[in-house]
Amino acid sequence: MVGMDTSHSRIFASLLNQVSHALHVPGGRLVCGYAGGSADFELSASRVEGISRELQENCGVELLASITEVAERSDAVLLTSVDGRVHREQFAVLAPYGKPVFIDKPFAVTSADALAIAELAASYGTPLFSSSMVRFGGPLNAALEDETEGSIVGADCSGPLEFQPTQPGLFWYGIHTAEMLYAALGEGCISVRAISNETQEWAAGLWKDGRIGTMRGNRTGGADFYAVLHRERGSTAVNALGGQYEAGHQNLLKAFLLTAGGAPPPVSPRVTLELIRFIEAANESRETGQTVFL
Repeated sequence: MVGMDTSHSRIFASLLNQVSHALHVPGGRLVCGYAGGSADFELSASRVEGISRELQENCGVELLASITEVAERSDAVLLTSVDGRVHREQFAVLAPYGKPVFIDKPFAVTSADALAIAELAASYGTPLFSSSMVRFGGPLNAALEDETEGSIVGADCSGPLEFQPTQPGLFWYGIHTAEMLYAALGEGCISVRAISNETQEWAAGLWKDGRIGTMRGNRTGGADFYAVLHRERGSTAVNALGGQYEAGHQNLLKAFLLTAGGAPPPVSPRVTLELIRFIEAANESRETGQTVFL
């Protein structure tokens, strides 16, 4: 593991290493990690010492002094640094080893960094994927797989929205809702229009085949993520995680272990690149009030 400054770090560690955990994920073990941390990001700096110590004491994870040591001693790597700004630099150390890497959200906070990461992965043949765990929510995926009412012609997704000054605009928490939207519609968005005020954030994307997808961020409270999937003959509303927060992490870890074993990544880098550009475009639009083309 690279980066021990997010609650996701402790969840991944406990699911992998604590066999008594109700949601234990067999097939892999977290053996070592680099704590990392960003001094100018309070949410990172204030948590890295406590979480890294917890992983040592409760999960038996050995702390190492560098990312290079982690890469050398691991079969696969969870890059969980909470600060999306550092992912490009950290992945540049990991990529030459060619070992599978999962990059936690946000994959990057600029499309330029996202493209650089994808190009590094391709140049070294390093298996890579990134996602929010919300994409792996059981109720969401069950709804996506149920084609009784035909194919999906649009989607409206919503969730809580927080901001962090080091993670531009919608990148910090809006990425969860954007992941749901892309799980439903896939790639192909051509333009985004966003509206911002003190209580709500809203962005509408137009896909090249005419489908429309929206994401809404709630700034006044509530922790659940919802999706309304519009199909040819009806619409279905679903709580993406169904209250099972850690189950999303469990499903994500299972997918990553399959990728580490040679399976194709569950989310292609091409989709992730577009998703990052979608959020970047939404940030531009919420500032200018204009439609931004991808």
